[in-house]
Amino acid sequence: MRIRPLALALLALFVSAAPLFAAEYVIVIDKMAFDPAPETLREGDVIVWRNDDIFRHTATARDGSFDVDLPAGEAVSMVVGAPGTIAYFCRFHPGMKGTLTIAP
Repeated sequence: MRIRPLALALLALFVSAAPLFAAEYVIVIDKMAFDPAPETLREGDVIVWRNDDIFRHTATARDGSFDVDLPAGEAVSMVVGAPGTIAYFCRFHPGMKGTLTIAP
């Protein structure tokens, strides 16, 4: 069976345009600390920030790309943006900090 060039080009376009499934990761805040961020983040993944602490916290990017408010006992989802490294901290407790590394 011979595949025609147009059919092959259309097949390649379809395969390359197929959406990838986003992964979901949970970063827990407890005892005044962020859990370590996942090592395998990609653009479009989802982070669920979950505050298991008794205090209100934030997950605030130093570059201003996100600012998630987390009342005690709450969780908030966020879609990961462009590739790069983003340092984050809690606005209420600046000693709480972490880093997201997002691969292309």
